[in-house]
Amino acid sequence: MKELKPLVDNDKDYTLDEAIAEANRCLNCPKPLCRTGCPIEQEIPQFIHALAQGNLGEANDIIYHCSDLPALCGRLCPRENQCEGHCILNRAKKPINIGKLERFVADFRYDHPVKTIKRLKPEALAKVAVVGAGPAGLSAAMDLARDNYEVTVFEQADAAGGVLLYGIPEFRLTKSLVEREIKKLEGLGVTFVYNTVIGKDKTIDQLFEDGYQAVFVGTGTHVPMDMSMDNDQVSGVIQAMSILTKVQLHLEGKIKEDSIPVAAGDRVVVIGAGNVAIDAARMCVALGADVTIAYRRGEVNMACLPSEYEEAKEDGVKFVFYASPKAVEGKDKVEGFTYDVQEAVGDPKEGKIQSTGQVKTIPCDKIVIAIGHKPNPALFGQIAGIETDEKGYIKVSEEPYGMTSRPGVFAAGDTVHRPATVVLAMREGRKTAKGIEDYCQKKA
Repeated sequence: MKELKPLVDNDKDYTLDEAIAEANRCLNCPKPLCRTGCPIEQEIPQFIHALAQGNLGEANDIIYHCSDLPALCGRLCPRENQCEGHCILNRAKKPINIGKLERFVADFRYDHPVKTIKRLKPEALAKVAVVGAGPAGLSAAMDLARDNYEVTVFEQADAAGGVLLYGIPEFRLTKSLVEREIKKLEGLGVTFVYNTVIGKDKTIDQLFEDGYQAVFVGTGTHVPMDMSMDNDQVSGVIQAMSILTKVQLHLEGKIKEDSIPVAAGDRVVVIGAGNVAIDAARMCVALGADVTIAYRRGEVNMACLPSEYEEAKEDGVKFVFYASPKAVEGKDKVEGFTYDVQEAVGDPKEGKIQSTGQVKTIPCDKIVIAIGHKPNPALFGQIAGIETDEKGYIKVSEEPYGMTSRPGVFAAGDTVHRPATVVLAMREGRKTAKGIEDYCQKKA
């Protein structure tokens, strides 16, 4: 596979001198807009000030006060829409590179661990089962383990990480960083049980029978959103996540390269304009394909980050806007993608469109659908007593935070709050861990 360069701002890490120099650019605003733009209200000026003074330990402690996964969030957060986008220096297009500073502090602490005196660990306060080893589950497990709860994580795959491992390409997130976080959790005493589907291999009832006082569900969203096109059952119509997952499995040596559904020389049309669509398109380029992204609205309406859009164009991905999917051409396999040509109605930023009456076709060999995912209803159909909304997302309470309609069963992440960002899943995992602790303490 062709090697792709990293995304904008995900370039070579800072040296210590470079990090301190960047930190010293911070104006230490009395009303920090960067913190306002952060979904977890990270104490950004404080950690940057500590870093500017060369106090890496203090900077690390400040970051971990709000975040469990700074090495990952510092690489994956949509910073140009959040902290860096709100930085006052962004008015001159020169914001503090907060993400690189965050990941620098996290990486530095990992590379320079502080030796601590081992003490006998007191008896665990309670046993908690975590279902799903994605960002929400990992964050919940980390907070609970730190607070002396005995935590077991059940994961259906044979490795932990969820979307971090199989939904984000290697060129955006080096998988050794995910493995590093798992080792950190294991060091806290967290146990991982792989190749186990809760609801099938083991039920919620059996978890309680095994002595778990609470269960956290963070299973994410795995079912592709529905999108119908005429003749879309022919061979060559693929889900974006299938490509990303199979490429990662190939890189791990678990499947052969010919199991990946896109090959060199393929002409590929990717439908969608979010982060997953961009990742899938760039991955297809890496596989040697000629790639076009088709999106039913305009450039101004794309859900992906501007930096991701620019990187995709630099990699050779072509874009066709105002292209509403209509049909798949071909009898036995994909031969083309036919779309209705749309036009903006009023201000293009509002995203309102209407058909022009024109129909066009892009010749292609594969069509990749990347329009989002939803929860798996079959999973919750086997977990009695958990109420969901009409779209299959789990309903939870505010008190105790994150508890489902079944006492003792909690949930957070995409399966509750809709697919979003890693930092939001982490935030909700942490908040729900606190809800679990409140529940267990009242029950004791």
